[in-house]
Amino acid sequence: MRLVIQRVSEAQVSIEGNTAAQISKGLMVLVGICTNDDIGDAQRLTNKLCNLRIFSDDAGLMNLSIKDINAELLLVSQFTLYASTQKGNRPSFIDAARPDAAIPLYEKLIELIVTDLGKPIATGQFGADMQVHLINDGPVTIIIDSKNRD
Repeated sequence: MRLVIQRVSEAQVSIEGNTAAQISKGLMVLVGICTNDDIGDAQRLTNKLCNLRIFSDDAGLMNLSIKDINAELLLVSQFTLYASTQKGNRPSFIDAARPDAAIPLYEKLIELIVTDLGKPIATGQFGADMQVHLINDGPVTIIIDSKNRD
């Protein structure tokens, strides 16, 4: 499972011209689910995401988590995070989990994050053609992969 985490001052996702979800200050997170991901991957990334200290404290140091400042979170599924461009110029998505496997894990990830944060989160719609608008604050963008334990 792969997360692209962006600290934002605001973000929204639209589907067919209609706002599906929006947040103010917080994290906009793209999530890709791989064919060999399981509940353990979702649990590891939930813990890391909810406790990642990327918000500034009074001294201007990135010392605070989303929980510390009670910020919002927008989670958007994005299978293209598992694009392979090793052969030719057309990406292959063979490593991205198919919807029958990915949807339950995506829903479980949402449930785990909601439980950890103690409040609802905003989400995109799995499999929809979405337009994501955001203002990256910093900019701060961090990529985390559940298979990379470094």
